[in-house]
Amino acid sequence: MVKIVITGPESTGKTSIAGHFSIKFNIPVINEFAVEYLKKTGGKYSYTDLLKIARGQIRSEENLIKIINPQYIICDTDLITIKIWSKVKFNKINKEILSVIESRHYDHYILCYPDVAWEYSEFRENPNDRDVLFRLYEEELKFYTKKYSILTGKGQERIENADKIFYKILGDNIQV
Repeated sequence: MVKIVITGPESTGKTSIAGHFSIKFNIPVINEFAVEYLKKTGGKYSYTDLLKIARGQIRSEENLIKIINPQYIICDTDLITIKIWSKVKFNKINKEILSVIESRHYDHYILCYPDVAWEYSEFRENPNDRDVLFRLYEEELKFYTKKYSILTGKGQERIENADKIFYKILGDNIQV
């Protein structure tokens, strides 16, 4: 199974790109568990909630794999995002989250660059520091020696660039 993570600062088109891949290539997407969690809490969360969110993200991924055992999956985030979120918001990171990051394998990360306009959402908190957060994401991917590509561009150009990255990752192996 090939697992690709779409990652990066908020409001960089991760969910849109994941949805595009899902439709174009008929690949299941593991949605960002935090969104559903925060809807239930009205957007309020604490440091301890991040571990619950991390566990929910992994559970969502494992359940989908168990149910349909797909050849490919797209993850609309992973626990590196929760690590960064925890570090930035609370200046500490739960050891279980760190351990799970070390134990999980993903084949490639698509890191979304913040060159698109920030869009308001009730759960977004960082309209002004996306460049700083982007650097944190890239540092983490390098720290964990993850394979990654940076996605840039606006509108249709971004979609075309995403497709190029996708084909580069999978080459002629894609069978959808």
